[in-house]
Order: sequence, then C-alpha cells, then structure tokens
Amino acid sequence: MASPTSWLHATKTSILPSMLSGPPRRMASRKSVCVPRADLKDSSSVETTEPELENPAPAPSSSATTTTNSEFKGGPFTVRSDQIGAVLGSSLNVPFRLGSGAIVKGYKIENYPAAQIGEDKYAIPVAGRKFVEVANPGPRPEKPIEIYEFEGCPFCRKVREIVSILDIDVLFYPCPKDGPNFRPKANEMGGKKQFPYMVDPNTGTAMYESDDIIKYLVDKYGDGKVPIMLNLGILTTITAGLALIGRGGKGSTYVPSKLPEKPLELWAYESSPFCKIAREALSELELPHIYHSCARGSAKRDILKQKTGRFQVPYLEDPNTGAKMFESADIVEYVRKTYAIGQA
Repeated sequence: MASPTSWLHATKTSILPSMLSGPPRRMASRKSVCVPRADLKDSSSVETTEPELENPAPAPSSSATTTTNSEFKGGPFTVRSDQIGAVLGSSLNVPFRLGSGAIVKGYKIENYPAAQIGEDKYAIPVAGRKFVEVANPGPRPEKPIEIYEFEGCPFCRKVREIVSILDIDVLFYPCPKDGPNFRPKANEMGGKKQFPYMVDPNTGTAMYESDDIIKYLVDKYGDGKVPIMLNLGILTTITAGLALIGRGGKGSTYVPSKLPEKPLELWAYESSPFCKIAREALSELELPHIYHSCARGSAKRDILKQKTGRFQVPYLEDPNTGAKMFESADIVEYVRKTYAIGQA
C-alpha cells in the first residue's frame, strides 16, 4: 500500500505568495438544499477520476508578509452581521447532536484560588477563583491519525466528533466531490470510493466504515466505550445529517485550487459553528491540514493560549506563508485568496 503522505514527497506543488492586505471583505453565503437520506450506506457513490496534478506554482518568497489578526481588543462577544446566517446554520449540532464533540472524554472542572493559576493557563475566572477544565481521554497517538473525508458527509461528521471527544490530532485529507488529488488517492489505497477512510500510521491499521473507525479509536486511544450519541445506530447517522443541512452541503464540492507544499494547521473542535465554517473552506479547496483538537477539557487550550496570548478557535497557521489568524470569516477569505484558482 502506498504511503498516505507520499503526495508531500511525490509532488513539487507549492503556492503563490498571495497574501491578504487591508481589512477583510464581507462575503455572502450561497443557498442550496442538501437533505441526507436515512438509507444511505456509509460511503460516497460519486464516481471520480484521477487527473494529473497541475504544474506546480512557484514557492513563496521567504520574505512573504505574515497575515495576522491577533491584536485582541477585548469587549463582549459579537458575531459579524454578515456571518449571522452562516453561524446559525452551523449551529444545528446543538439541537440535533446535543453538542457531541464539544467535551473531551473524562471532562471535569476543578477550581482554585485565582492566585494559584498563572495567566498562561486557560481558566474561567469567577469571584476571585479560577475554574480549570481538565480531562483524561486515554493514550495519545505518537503520530497524527490520517483521515480522508469531507465536511458535508454525515458519516465523516461522526468520526470528527470522536476525534474531538478523544482529543486526537488528525491529518485531514479533504476529499470533496470532483477533488482531483485525495479522493482518487483514497480509492487507490483502499480500493473503494467511500468515505471516511482512516489510516493509523502508529499501528499500520487502515479501514472504512465510520462505526468501525469510531470503535477502533475508542479502543486504541480511549477507554473502549463509544459515547452514547455515537452509539445509536441509524439515529446517530440521521441526526449527524440533520446537523449539516443548515449549511446546504458546504464543504462537499471541489473548488479548483493549488496544493500547498506543507499541510496547514487548524486549532478547532467539531461542535463549534465557527470552526465548521473554516473547515468547509479547507474541505472545498482540498487543503490538507493538521487538526489540533481542543474541545472543552483539552490540554491544548493551554498550548494555544501560550502561543497566542488567548484561547480562541478557529485558529489557523499556514507554514507555507507564515500567515496566522483567528476568526472564521478571515480564515475563509485568506485560504480562498491564497489557494483558490481564478479567485482574486
């Protein structure tokens, strides 16, 4: 079986150093309807082809300007007016999935006098004390799990939920409809046009079927128990599909793009509507990305706060350009302008 990461060595594709400047533009959402069927099998039935990769773009200059919006001015939490519809549509996981993927396995809250908790720790201050969220999900994989999937697939959503619950870092290879790179690659490796497809480089295990992947991950990196919201059979699949309909299939269809030389890095967790909006763009552009899970209770919340001065997700780092940014709308605009073909 070919190495799932061989694309990084086999292709010399890189990106144009197209960087954002000035304030972000406002973008309107497209509207369409995508209602999942309860009788669908755990697969994608879309036929795909295996075209050759386009000629590589020039590598970015080492002097490329870093794009960042890390200046935080504080104040109450707000949602940009042009993003309200997108956020509401992305929030359907709350009624349909009851927030599955928001909390790490073994989650609990500990409280301490505020003076005992340093400013580099993620904590919630209340009346002179700080509440610290901790969890104990299980053994950690040494290398990121590799998953071929796409954002608008209910079966893929189930697997993304367990990834957040187990606090696992994953190298996602997006496989949107008509994607020329990773959809054919997954078919070549596993022999099926079906998603999700998981490869665990720590054990050499590869498999299809969302329920099998979930069981494998909880056995290997959890306590062996599948969470109730992922253990309801067809009801789990139906509600996972219903949680996606508010976005009308976003993240499912390929937008022509340039492959980055290195995977991007995204700090996020599955139940966040803002993280979903960012991942939709990564999925449509077929941009591989290392996904740093940081649901409630994750120790990676401390790591992100130490890196940036605060905890906020989604947070994107692009090692190809040096760009670093918060805010889902800014991330969407950045990746489209940097990697989409034919979009200025």
